[in-house]
Amino acid sequence: MKKEIPLTLDSDIQYLKGIGPKKAKLFHKLNVYTIEDLLYHLPYRYWNLKDIKKIKDCKIDEEVTIQGKIILVGERESKTKGNIIEIILSDGNDYLKCLWFNRPDLKYKFQKGQELIVSGKIDFYKQKEMVNPYYEILDENNKNRKIYAGTIIPIYPLTEGLSNWDVRRAIKQALEKTYFLIEEDLPEEIIKKYSFYLKRESFKKIHFPEDLKETERARKRLAYSELFYFELILALNKKKYEELKASPIFKTDGELTKKFLSNLPFQLTPSQIKVLKEIEEDLRKGKSMTRLLQGDVGSGKTVIAIYTSLIAIENGYQVAMMAPTEILAEQHFFNWCKELLKLNVRSALLTSSVSKREKERIYLKISQGEIDLVFGTHALLESDVNFKNLGLVIVDEQHRFGVMQRATLLAKGNNPHFLVMTATPIPRTLSYILYGDLDISTIPEKPPGRGKVITKLISVNARNRLIEKIRKACLTGNQVYWVCPTIEESEKLSLRAATKVYEEIKNTFPDLKVALIHGRIKSEERMRIMEEFKKGNIHILVTTTVIEVGVDIPNASIMVIEHPERFGLAQLHQLRGRIGRGEKDSYCFLILPNINDEKILLRLSYFVKSDDGFYLAEKDLELRGPGEFFGTRQHGLPEFKIADLIKDKDLLLMAKRDAFKIIEEDPNLIKFENRIVKENLLRKFADKVELARVI
Repeated sequence: MKKEIPLTLDSDIQYLKGIGPKKAKLFHKLNVYTIEDLLYHLPYRYWNLKDIKKIKDCKIDEEVTIQGKIILVGERESKTKGNIIEIILSDGNDYLKCLWFNRPDLKYKFQKGQELIVSGKIDFYKQKEMVNPYYEILDENNKNRKIYAGTIIPIYPLTEGLSNWDVRRAIKQALEKTYFLIEEDLPEEIIKKYSFYLKRESFKKIHFPEDLKETERARKRLAYSELFYFELILALNKKKYEELKASPIFKTDGELTKKFLSNLPFQLTPSQIKVLKEIEEDLRKGKSMTRLLQGDVGSGKTVIAIYTSLIAIENGYQVAMMAPTEILAEQHFFNWCKELLKLNVRSALLTSSVSKREKERIYLKISQGEIDLVFGTHALLESDVNFKNLGLVIVDEQHRFGVMQRATLLAKGNNPHFLVMTATPIPRTLSYILYGDLDISTIPEKPPGRGKVITKLISVNARNRLIEKIRKACLTGNQVYWVCPTIEESEKLSLRAATKVYEEIKNTFPDLKVALIHGRIKSEERMRIMEEFKKGNIHILVTTTVIEVGVDIPNASIMVIEHPERFGLAQLHQLRGRIGRGEKDSYCFLILPNINDEKILLRLSYFVKSDDGFYLAEKDLELRGPGEFFGTRQHGLPEFKIADLIKDKDLLLMAKRDAFKIIEEDPNLIKFENRIVKENLLRKFADKVELARVI
């Protein structure tokens, strides 16, 4: 007799009875490799067989479970929806039609006379029906009738070759073998505080529930654990960098900042003054400042960055300001270099377009401390860039850089202060995840004296009327951005490209000056075009999204966006932020092709009715989900197995509050009540504790 191998949570699932190496490969397709992975493979819905409905009692749009006998099986082809398998189900009193689209594999699955359980939403077309319902055939020998009778059945994500019963049977066996090996990962105080189930109980109630209410309670318990440990890592890193590494102590009452403020042609807003005070307080502590400055487009973040830079420079330190695009780095430099020169501050621009000879000259000056403030792009990350005394790193549009890129720049100084800026408003939930170890400052309002921005959605049929409006606007001194989603036309995508639109507009407006700008144009030419546009010598600038961030031309008061359906809400908001920077009202026109996609129309309706970036960011997150919102892997957004950043907002706030409180009171986790936390942290998350500062 073969000796049974004792199983642990780390055991390979092939050692579960009835699985073996062949079936294990099917589980691998679901990212299930170990017993623990299997326990975390959660149902996406449940069948409540305690509440099987009669067909006559079902309401339209209701999610129900029905049991009946197949009285008719059919197959047909649809011009629009392909192959359709149809059955008629009777429960003895009424009839239900069930349809499956493009499922030829079901052709021989159903037979007249079979008993069937189906679960799904009730629709109505001539009669009650279910489209693509989940189903289970009850066999003649009653083998699975007892399994399903009067129970709640979890429905799992599957792959071809694995049935729901295969997964359910494997999980049942895994829980029986390892139930008492599942160790608690939360302190007793937190479990009592929220009346949480124990961890092992949570798995049992999720996979084998007796009541549907307890499944959600169990899911929340496991989701909280994930969020708690992520926030704990952020709290540990924040504490570590505050206490273990000294940063330069800056005096904040110098002459440079006073002169700078007196030279500005405008007054700072109350929010800007509040943010400056928060930053000054950080810089006086001798602990590393790690602060996120978020403000809506045009709210005046760059002024804050320059002011902070002058504090560092007056204290004898150098500053690096990194932007995501050359056009933004160039604009920062050309907008401020003359003002900085008046204050005897030496600045330079370092991008990949700078000539090799000029780069070498800048490298030398940076290493000798002869450049105080360097504006740049990824070129600042090159190994040849060596600062003599880097004391402050400013990263603009933070979410566009990878974690390691930001770490590389920070490593060029001896624990420099760190200021992050973003004009892409971040929903509160995501800011706690992406920037959980940063202090957050917000500039909610725009500087006074700016006009309104009116946004209108127009059809392609109204293009000619729009062109006439634009002609009149340009002849009265207004300037226009005309934004296209691509540079050139593509056979795969039927989109209006910038090169084609440029030629069309040039021919349509022979009496106006029209220019084209995009990412493939050389840096010198791009700078020349932008300077001409700024001076008012160009009426219409046809462009791609290279102008999305930071470009500031107060006289540009009209924007036309081709194919707005191709952009997310955040990107549309960034683009629109290029206008409305002067005193007069501005207009943004969205030229929408003839489409009937409800999601796209909903997204654009939010954009038309609001210019509040924080509101739009929340809507964007709801519509697209966190992974797509930022691009999960590139930007350090964790991939939680259970927690849902939209559904679990309140849980996230609870976890953040609890984790930071524990680290504040017990930074080394040496108290007896925190031993569980420390053991779990070291066992599972040791490699994560170093990265949080630059996430």
